[in-house]
Amino acid sequence: MTSRHTVRAAGRMADIEPFHVMDILARARQMEAAGHDIVHMEVGEPDFQTPEPIVEAGHAALAAGHTHYTPATGLPALREAISADYHDRFGVDVAPSRIIITPGASGALQLILGVLVEPGQRVLLPDPGYPCNRHMVSLFGGVPVSLPVDAAGGFRPDPAQMLDAWDEQTRLLMLASPANPTGMLIPPSSLCTYYEGIRESGGGLLVDEIYQGLVYDQPSSTALALGEKELFVVNSFSKYFGMTGWRLGWLVAPEPYVPLLDRLAQNLFLAAPTLAQHAALAAFSEQTHQILESRREVFRQRRDFLYAGLQTLGFGLDEPPQGAFYIYAECSRFANDSFLLAEQLLSRAGIAVTPGRDFGRYRADAHIRFAYTTSLERLETALERLAGFLRAGSD
Repeated sequence: MTSRHTVRAAGRMADIEPFHVMDILARARQMEAAGHDIVHMEVGEPDFQTPEPIVEAGHAALAAGHTHYTPATGLPALREAISADYHDRFGVDVAPSRIIITPGASGALQLILGVLVEPGQRVLLPDPGYPCNRHMVSLFGGVPVSLPVDAAGGFRPDPAQMLDAWDEQTRLLMLASPANPTGMLIPPSSLCTYYEGIRESGGGLLVDEIYQGLVYDQPSSTALALGEKELFVVNSFSKYFGMTGWRLGWLVAPEPYVPLLDRLAQNLFLAAPTLAQHAALAAFSEQTHQILESRREVFRQRRDFLYAGLQTLGFGLDEPPQGAFYIYAECSRFANDSFLLAEQLLSRAGIAVTPGRDFGRYRADAHIRFAYTTSLERLETALERLAGFLRAGSD
């Protein structure tokens, strides 16, 4: 019997879609529990453990009793370390006072959208793109507006396309470089074009750089080289630094917005995890840097191997991804519905991948994301199984 006093869920939840990949992961775990061997290429999480110097720093912080709140903006020493890293790696001067430590990059996104976006205001986002971005816009009452992008354009919006979509109710353009799910970079020249056009239109630019350290075949860069006004940058210790479960990220904001972001952080989560912040101080040591760079080379080798294998099998690929650890492959040659294809790959071939519908609507049924977050040996197994699956389908 249903109570007449049942509390209804908020209407905004209608706009918050589930992660289909989490359903695929759950089914894959069930199959493994039943004795099946599954090659996991679905979840965007590095398979490496957190580097030992970071773990040791976490243990030391716990032993030293660093278990109390930090300021809402973060541990001062960590903000200074991030500032120094921007200077040392990119030659960009970012005052520590502009850096706010957050519970993961998601915490940073909540702060920025909460401070900047009024209900009914529009936020432009590439499609395909990371799904949480549009869901967070909706959560704060904003209106996510998709900008369809494709491989021919490097999976980035054309500046004219962005300006055509901009109106008096538009507040932000959200970009990612490298991007999830495509792994593609936005060249500094393109970022500059977006930035100048947006500033003339009275809006802001938000750039997600959480895969910044995982760039291949060219130097990494930061949007912060563009300037400070109306530019917000999000980063994270999860991907390059291998600290996914530590839940730690940061954002860089123009100085005038820091008091507002500080105030909202106090109310939303008070502070990022203290132990994680102390541990992250070791992320910038030379020993950790050597570990992370060796892992980046492993990811590059995996990318090259998987890209060549998928290309040989006939998947649509224009150019290798330039960063992150994903390949967003066109699969319409093999199926009209990538979601159905992903289900079949799991049930019939023991390969877990992510269907395009997790990342938007534009040509989503024609794409699948492969994550190369597993060993070369497992990637070889996946390609062998994939080849057998495709042969069976054509017989």
